[in-house]
Amino acid sequence: MVVGQNNKNQQEESVYNLIPRNEIRPPKASCYVSKFNPDVREKFNEGKHEHRTMGYAEEPVPGPQQFLKKNQNNTKHNVINNNKDTSLNKDRTQRKPPVPSIRDAPKMGTRTEKNFIQTNSLDVVMTVPKKPERNTVDDRFGDKFPVDQSGLTQKYVLKKNFGEVPVYIKTRQADMEKAKQEYQTYVSDYFRRGAMREMDIEERKTIVDGLKKQWEDVHHEYQTLSVLIDTIPKRQYKERLEHQMKLLEKDIDLLEKHHVIYIAD
Repeated sequence: MVVGQNNKNQQEESVYNLIPRNEIRPPKASCYVSKFNPDVREKFNEGKHEHRTMGYAEEPVPGPQQFLKKNQNNTKHNVINNNKDTSLNKDRTQRKPPVPSIRDAPKMGTRTEKNFIQTNSLDVVMTVPKKPERNTVDDRFGDKFPVDQSGLTQKYVLKKNFGEVPVYIKTRQADMEKAKQEYQTYVSDYFRRGAMREMDIEERKTIVDGLKKQWEDVHHEYQTLSVLIDTIPKRQYKERLEHQMKLLEKDIDLLEKHHVIYIAD
């Protein structure tokens, strides 16, 4: 270690670090001062606090040339006059051509080849005549209103397709019939492969008639029961008849509800 040198990066203790040293500060640069600074201060403070509380010591009297004029104290009239543009020479984006002088001769010899008589006659011949409005008057004051938009005339009844089934409904019905036929074909092929056949209409009708005849017989027996059911055999017999009637009604409803029934041989 070198003794007697005061190094800033020195980490070890030294007696030389205990000696107080004066801090050396670099001198500041001179601040910029404008040469118009006094004028600005004087202009800023000019008339700022004059007549602050008490007003003028003596009210200044207007001169003879500043006499009171018409509507001078009317604030609304003064605002309108101040906003009104009274300038005659306004800047226009597009100026009109100057007025020709009295000595300017008109252009001569300019003729057109257009036949106005023939053009007008053709326009009259080719023009479609305007249809008169269909109006109606409903009071004595002559108030009228259009008839076609009022709903009093037959407008939709006279159409060609009135009362016909719309096209989208026909298309939907055709699609439903096609889907039904495809389903019937699929089911018939499926059950044909499974050795099942479709029940005929006559066979289904015969079975339904037989079930109804059987239900009538059971119902007749049910009606012949005694009014007083006081024994266990009577109650069991009644319950058995009710159960048979419910089963027959269920089978009849099944056969009448489904028009296509497949049975296995």
